[in-house]
Amino acid sequence: MNAMNARQWIRDKIQNRQWPIRVRILLTLIFMTTAALLTVAIAFNICIQGYVRTRESAQLDAISRGIDRRAGSRKIPPERERDNDHNNFDAPDGPPLLNPEPDVRGRKFDGGQDKITGARGNAVALDRNGTVRDALDGDPEIGEELSRWFSGGHTLSEKIKKQEISLESGDYLISVIWDDTRDAWWVCYVDITAIQAFTRQINFVLCLIILAAMMVSVFLSRRFARSFAEPIQSLSAFAAEIGRGDFQRREFRFQDEEFTRLGASMNHMADALEKANQKQEMFFQNVSHELRTPLTSIRGNAEGIVYGIMDPRVSGEIILSEADRLGGFVEDILYLSRMGKAAPEGEIFPVDTRDILSLCVSEQRPEAERRGIAFDFDFDETPVMLSIRERDARQLFGNLLSNAIRYADKKILLSCHEIRAEGCIAISVSDDGPGISPEDMPYIFERFYKGAGGKHGIGLSIVQSVIDAYHGKVIVQNHHGAVFEIRFPAARNQE
Repeated sequence: MNAMNARQWIRDKIQNRQWPIRVRILLTLIFMTTAALLTVAIAFNICIQGYVRTRESAQLDAISRGIDRRAGSRKIPPERERDNDHNNFDAPDGPPLLNPEPDVRGRKFDGGQDKITGARGNAVALDRNGTVRDALDGDPEIGEELSRWFSGGHTLSEKIKKQEISLESGDYLISVIWDDTRDAWWVCYVDITAIQAFTRQINFVLCLIILAAMMVSVFLSRRFARSFAEPIQSLSAFAAEIGRGDFQRREFRFQDEEFTRLGASMNHMADALEKANQKQEMFFQNVSHELRTPLTSIRGNAEGIVYGIMDPRVSGEIILSEADRLGGFVEDILYLSRMGKAAPEGEIFPVDTRDILSLCVSEQRPEAERRGIAFDFDFDETPVMLSIRERDARQLFGNLLSNAIRYADKKILLSCHEIRAEGCIAISVSDDGPGISPEDMPYIFERFYKGAGGKHGIGLSIVQSVIDAYHGKVIVQNHHGAVFEIRFPAARNQE
């Protein structure tokens, strides 16, 4: 990737606000590492500079107080006298000496050396023109450098308090005091050259640590990002293969448990999609087969009428029968598709289940009588209320009755009771037929699954769809025939 393409790539990513996960992790870790180390470095500098400046300022104050006592131009409060005793350097007493000599205690004027910072301090007297009059026990060269510094455009003034300056010999912290008795300026100074060099060395080391940490963070973030990106890329490729219709399972070995779970979930999804795809193919095959039979019959009878080789009345009855069969089949398919919608058509009202069952029996009684089948009823005397759409209830019980009529020998028993202790209603449809074979039992509610004597393989699928839609459950067993027992929450418990 050349420079132009790289700039265009970065521009596109900024505009789209989308970055590869490796880049995002890399930038995040570098930023966090740099921010943390910079915070540490800044905090260290603030703390060490504050501490050192406090020590240097205290040392400079002690030198200034010593000059005050020698000059006699200022009286130092007792508390400042006491504070001075706690400093880590020697403080002078008595009037200033233009020619240093031992004082009454045998000590010369000396700013001393701070035991912690190692900085040394002293004082130098300058006349009004900035010429050195007395350097006390300090280095005369420092006095000359201070003289040149003030002669070079800097004004001698007592406003100069703890000012940091740079001379040829190093860096100093200075304060200026006027001495009326000597008609001179006392410039108190502390050599902070070593401290400044130490601070710069610490900052240099911190910069090296930051650079090293950034390099380590780049290395670690690349490995860390790769551990995230590679599983995602593998799973994305698997998802793309699923999208192309390849539902073969993949074996994933990831270090992270979450990615392993995601891979297992995607394999489960692939299995489910493969089954759904197989069911869809079977659906189209079954629909084509179920539609072909009535259409072939209708076409054959219609051609017989057209060519005058069949009785129009007989052929017309056959055509009407096959058209009804075809219409019922199409209606069942449409009903199944409507049941899959998020908001099915119609409103839910409490209905008396006994009335719905009686209505479904009256609609199918002619077919039952033609087969010589009778109905027995075991209903509660009081209303058994169920909150359901009437259309759904008629589809549910109508398909159960139709299925029972197809397999019953002589009798069908319908029962409907409210079980108050459990807050539900129980409806059962039993026939005295041969029952359901163990081989067919696990598949009877699957679409287009037809056992021995089955019709379209849709009726019981509709039954299961309605039961699921209203949070019910169905129990199927063989007891002197097939028994379908359905339980729904009672109407008063429905929302």
